[in-house]
Amino acid sequence: MSLDRKYPIIINPNQLIKSTTKKSVRVVDVRKTEEYNDGHIPSAISIPLAGVLNAESIEIVVSLFANVGIDDNIHVVVYDDTFGALAARVAWTLEYIGHQNVSLLGITYSTWKSMGFKIEKKKRVYKKTKHSLKINNDILATIDYVNSSGGYNGKVLLDSRERLNYLDHHIPRAINIPWKTFAGENSILRSSEELKRLVKNRGLSDTQEVITYCGSVGTLSGLAYYGLLLAGYRNVKLYVKSLREWKSNGFPTEDVKDANYWDLSAE
Repeated sequence: MSLDRKYPIIINPNQLIKSTTKKSVRVVDVRKTEEYNDGHIPSAISIPLAGVLNAESIEIVVSLFANVGIDDNIHVVVYDDTFGALAARVAWTLEYIGHQNVSLLGITYSTWKSMGFKIEKKKRVYKKTKHSLKINNDILATIDYVNSSGGYNGKVLLDSRERLNYLDHHIPRAINIPWKTFAGENSILRSSEELKRLVKNRGLSDTQEVITYCGSVGTLSGLAYYGLLLAGYRNVKLYVKSLREWKSNGFPTEDVKDANYWDLSAE
């Protein structure tokens, strides 16, 4: 089951501005280092997604956060400039190591700038601290778990890639809800009520366990993961290594023959 949350999944810019006056909040920019250096949200520190993905062990991942002053009690707010997908992947990683206080900024960095909010170029440095490691396996789906349970016994496998990619090939028995379905017009995710209606219209029940995956490293499916949580689903897992691992291990895929190429991202 997903973690009990002390803070909301999504916070808006004004909430973030108000909260950054507190020492108990850390804003995390997951864009590339050079992008961070060109300008970032005030008080934000840089933890590029690549550093998280390329870490050789989960202990190194924990140290990435501890080294910038994130301990177990810090409220972390993550943002990116890639419609929330990179931020979602890092936020999920925090949850996976047992960090319960994490939120996503509801807009991208470009939207932040276009709305006239302040930015800075000052590189922020915080005192190194300690962070515990309490792995939350309840939100992770491994390849063996997916292979043994996808599509059966109340479990649903959700492919969050674009519709045409899904039609071409996907993990057997997976359904398709493209990541764009979850995205809002001016926010990385739609409102909770919109998401509830949209997901329900796709035939999913909030009593089911849903496993999300995408093409490679769990970014698009990470956004779907948080979209489902925001829609009220509580039993959601992320198949982090996604279709890339599935195919590299020789597991079969299936396509949709004679498909109707309608746009599933539309209502």
